[in-house]
Amino acid sequence: MHRFSLGLLYFTFAFVLLGPPVAHAQATRTWVSGVGDDVNPCSRTAPCKTFAGAISKTAAGGEINCLDPAGYGTVTITKSMSIYCDGAVGSVLNSGGINGIIINDSATATPGTVVVYLEGLDVEGAGTIPGSSGIRFLSGASLHVRNVRIRDQTGGQGHGIAFVPTSTASTARLIVENVTISNTGSGGVGAAIVVNPGAGVSATALISKSHFHRGNFGVVADSSGGAAGINIVVRDTVANGFTNTAFLTTGNNIGMLVNESAATASGTGLAASGATTIRVGSSVIVGNGTSVSGNVLSFGDNRINANGNDAIPGPVPGGSH
Repeated sequence: MHRFSLGLLYFTFAFVLLGPPVAHAQATRTWVSGVGDDVNPCSRTAPCKTFAGAISKTAAGGEINCLDPAGYGTVTITKSMSIYCDGAVGSVLNSGGINGIIINDSATATPGTVVVYLEGLDVEGAGTIPGSSGIRFLSGASLHVRNVRIRDQTGGQGHGIAFVPTSTASTARLIVENVTISNTGSGGVGAAIVVNPGAGVSATALISKSHFHRGNFGVVADSSGGAAGINIVVRDTVANGFTNTAFLTTGNNIGMLVNESAATASGTGLAASGATTIRVGSSVIVGNGTSVSGNVLSFGDNRINANGNDAIPGPVPGGSH
């Protein structure tokens, strides 16, 4: 009896001093490593092993960093955050029809509000069937993709980046800078980048300093899902070697500006179908089956040559200003 009472006294004393067990708070910065473990707190000295393991321990608005080059797995992002791996490339393998990185806040209390930054990633699709997307944006406010490589999303209707917002608090925004996407979309409407908002949703995209190579389509703006409107600016970007079209708009309420860019070695360089318009300036349109098709307008300073059909776009009303 005496021993029992003494043991109980020790337990009570420890409880008062230490308090009950407390769950670890989410950190504003977490770390992953190829030799980490997802049971760790994802600190720099005790990193996690995967993006999926780190995301639950990262606070909204926080950042996941890569300590070393490694494969960190696929991940679904439901809150505002950054994954930053410049200097230690973070690889994602999304084979077997699984999307690499998904952004989707539709099940949260405030859908259409998250802001996501992705930098320094390498996303490999392994060319498997069925098709998948390297990065797929379903719901949120904006997605910023910088210094990223996406390859071999070729199975079925695979896309490099599928920006297909279905819910947003305002216009959904995509920013792509210094991104290389190659070997995508071997069938259907697969594209390096497709912007295809849902019914009543509007979207804008800024694509700059990027390279897209091989596949079915390069950059596609598609409002067939009933989008309220799409506006895309492409600058200093190359779309090369696409079976169908390098730059395409289809549907209605779409405007695309292609400036200081190149559409080469594709079925068609630029095509605007339906009630859409592409304006092009200071660009190279060379070596395609057809240079331009549909409502493509020129600022008069492009280089159009060596296409099977060197169709000349009409002038932009008012020209340069």
